[in-house]
Amino acid sequence: MKIKSAEFIKGIVSDDERLRDDTPQVAFIGRSNVGKSSVINTLTGRPLARTSDTPGKTREINLYLINKNFYLVDLPGYGFAKGSLEERNNIKSLIYSYLLFSDINHKNVVIIIDANVGVTESDLYFIRRMEERGKNFIVVANKIDKIKKSELKTKLDKVREAVKGHKLILCSTKTRQGIDELMDEITKDEVK
Repeated sequence: MKIKSAEFIKGIVSDDERLRDDTPQVAFIGRSNVGKSSVINTLTGRPLARTSDTPGKTREINLYLINKNFYLVDLPGYGFAKGSLEERNNIKSLIYSYLLFSDINHKNVVIIIDANVGVTESDLYFIRRMEERGKNFIVVANKIDKIKKSELKTKLDKVREAVKGHKLILCSTKTRQGIDELMDEITKDEVK
């Protein structure tokens, strides 16, 4: 699918009617600093999502309308964010209420992990919650270009074992490896 239009709609910090406007949603979740925003920007070919070397930059649910047909949803990262305990708890609550405890029908959820770090306990938590709720999801092992060639097979074997039974896409925003495959996955079926 070719992206003809992509626009930022709004940043959401609590429940919002826009989340229930019947537009299909593809949500992106992952640890802070795993490259969610970079993957979104590479997919769309536009600098839509703010990227930063500072973990925890995204602090709201950011909606991007693609081809006037579906939303890419950039969620805050889990696991680390600078700020007070109250701010961190608010971010956690925002993620959980949107992804786990709402009646929103996500067309797909993209769980992004850092291939070099491997699958963390936090990553496994979200994978298990998606399984329990019967949600469609894809695991993207991002930043594979940062793995030393001598370590590549071992690290990727560990990732594959941890996410066994689920779609896994190896990705690099630097080389664009996996980007077309990811686009095909998130736009198949009802999202056209």
